[in-house]
Amino acid sequence: MRGASRTSQNGRSCTGARCGAPAARAFGLAIALVCTQAQAESLPSVAAGPLPSPSPSPTPAAVSADLSSGQVVLNRGSSFLQRLGTEATHGGNRLLRSNPGGGGASEASEAPRFRTWGETYGITARASAQGDFAGDRRTTWGGVAGLGMRVIPGVNIGLSVDQSRTWVDVPLALQSATLDLTQFGFNASVDNGPWTWAIAIVHGFGGINARRDTGFGAASSAYAAHITGVLSEIDYYWSIGESRVVPKLALEYARATTAAFQESGGLDPVSVSGTSLERARILVGAEVGRYFVVDGKILDLSAYAKFVDNVVQNLGSLTVSLGPQSITLQGLGEGHYGADAGAAMSLSLTRTARIYLNYDAKLRSVLQSHQGTLGVELKW
Repeated sequence: MRGASRTSQNGRSCTGARCGAPAARAFGLAIALVCTQAQAESLPSVAAGPLPSPSPSPTPAAVSADLSSGQVVLNRGSSFLQRLGTEATHGGNRLLRSNPGGGGASEASEAPRFRTWGETYGITARASAQGDFAGDRRTTWGGVAGLGMRVIPGVNIGLSVDQSRTWVDVPLALQSATLDLTQFGFNASVDNGPWTWAIAIVHGFGGINARRDTGFGAASSAYAAHITGVLSEIDYYWSIGESRVVPKLALEYARATTAAFQESGGLDPVSVSGTSLERARILVGAEVGRYFVVDGKILDLSAYAKFVDNVVQNLGSLTVSLGPQSITLQGLGEGHYGADAGAAMSLSLTRTARIYLNYDAKLRSVLQSHQGTLGVELKW
């Protein structure tokens, strides 16, 4: 019948179009699913590729030995300057210039006019960690030869050459370096009553060879270094019988440069720019000493201490590059304030020959060094 009713699955009755609507909706949903699957199968498949790996970047620790070497060049120039200054102004040396024989000897004008000296020395130093720098140990051996002349009484000049080799070890960074340095020095002094004024000039050049363990072989480098420095010092010789007190004031300036280089070998060898380091400082202190005359021989004992103020420290910077990546690092300093101290013993064997032994310590907040020097001087 036209108006007959049917019973749905849930037991409810429906009539005509009302009973056909659910079936139509189910049929449409099935058609849509089939079409969607067909479209998905017709689209091209795209495989996910690996993400691009980032470019390797240089690490600050990669140039620890090179940072150390630049500071070593600067400090070796300063050390030679101060030795030349001491050679010109040391109270014991002035005693011998004015009274070479001791105990009523002849006037200074009758003293030998020329002198020559030779020294051998050793230095041990340790630099503390600074930022990304892990700290190092340094050992130096060297020798000095010099020739001096008394121009007129009270005016002396000298020329000398210093040859040294320094080993730098940075154990925590698996790095090391050697520095071979040649320095030429000039010094002059003028005595006027109790006053002595001296000047020293140094210029040097050398080569640095560095080695870095990369875990996949050693990366090595070789590059040049230069040092230039000047020191001016004024002293006042205060004599008290056979003893003396000598207040000292000195100004020092030194500039060191290292050349650019490219490492070779190992994993990810880096290239490093050249750099320059400058330092100006004031040294204020005093020397105390006493001499003894025994059988015409003069034994002179002395000690000194100085306060050091690094008024200017331009530590420079260097750029480390690995492919397109690069970083910029600052050079190493030694602290704003510090102290120098030491002692000396000199024995005049004859009127024209003496031997001497010196000890010098440099004490800074992040750097300490100790130097021993043995020397012989001959006059004619």
